[in-house]
Amino acid sequence: MRAVILNQRKERDELLERRYLERNTKFNSDELLANNLIKLVSGPRRVGKSTYALLMLKGKNFAYLNFDDDQLLAMWDEEAVMQMLDEVYPNYEYMLLDEVQNLNDWDLWISKLYRRGKNLIVTGSNAKMLSSEMATVLTGRYIQIDMMPFSMQEVAEWNNTDIRSIADDYLHNGGYPETVQARSIVRNYLFTLFDNIVWKDVCKRHKVRNSTDLNTLAVYLLTNFCNPVSANDLKTELGFSSVTTTKKFMDYLHEPFLFFFLMRYDNKMKIMKKAAQKVYVVDNGFVTSRAFNISENIGRLLENQVFTELLRRGYDTDRTLFYYRSRNDKEIDFVIRDDFRIKQLIQVSYTLTNAKTEKREVDALVEAAGELHCSDLLIVTANEERDIEKNGYIIKVTPIYKM
Repeated sequence: MRAVILNQRKERDELLERRYLERNTKFNSDELLANNLIKLVSGPRRVGKSTYALLMLKGKNFAYLNFDDDQLLAMWDEEAVMQMLDEVYPNYEYMLLDEVQNLNDWDLWISKLYRRGKNLIVTGSNAKMLSSEMATVLTGRYIQIDMMPFSMQEVAEWNNTDIRSIADDYLHNGGYPETVQARSIVRNYLFTLFDNIVWKDVCKRHKVRNSTDLNTLAVYLLTNFCNPVSANDLKTELGFSSVTTTKKFMDYLHEPFLFFFLMRYDNKMKIMKKAAQKVYVVDNGFVTSRAFNISENIGRLLENQVFTELLRRGYDTDRTLFYYRSRNDKEIDFVIRDDFRIKQLIQVSYTLTNAKTEKREVDALVEAAGELHCSDLLIVTANEERDIEKNGYIIKVTPIYKM
């Protein structure tokens, strides 16, 4: 056990020596560390959760455990580990527990550490497990910090360049940290990462017997990103055994933050639950690298980019972010709700240079604005910027890099 802990200390120290980009979050690191609540850093694999936690703790005396280490898990002995940490990190003030969801009964152990007064920073890559376990065992004892791949703004800062100059590249290749300064590896890296998430984080964790079906669903969802899907239709389309299995697989693919499912807004919860949900992927680079695409759809790529940016800004698919269909079946890409009112309606269109396209997007917004009593109307484009007046409404048109 001592050798494992020492090897992890060496790994920690090497990671601290590297150059990193400071992430844009709403949290102040010093304030977080001064708070005794558990700091939960969550998000997909390889988006920089560990790096964010390490930068938060740089210059501090902290112990480090990486639960992606099979040796640590195979030799796990709680008392021996705590003893070794005291020896390897004398008088440490904080504990960083990386990818802790890999440890059996991790929530009970963390609860015990919290009761003992340990100041904990925890990272994890599983949405369902983190939300359910943290909610039940650790209610009121943690702060959640959600991480995503780099935003377009962060990529521009990293490359020290004007954001407009990287807009097209970002639209196609996304913002996974490992690829930001090595665009030549994007396709190979994200192809492999996608498969690793499906097979390791989903199939292996859930002991999925029909792993081929689950992989088929993952590639199908990736190929049909930004489109409405339902378990019933997917079951028929892909020839799965049951709707129940299809729903279960959809949940599995959301757990590692790979796919997100957006509900259709309605005042009646029953209708919301029954309606098809639109599927989005955590990063556009996965589409470019792994989807089965016959032709490019830059409109959908831009819509997916807007969706992920809204997630970065704290909106979530359970309470504050939806799509909408008007009474005349006109679709609004994004509805933002604030408490009990509709705060903003957003359409996404790569360009409005075609008069028919502009009329379609504007008419849909105006119709939905009347039905939902909302006057904050936005169309996000690739490059266009202006205001459009229609029926007493002012619709703001803005490029994605100014969103």
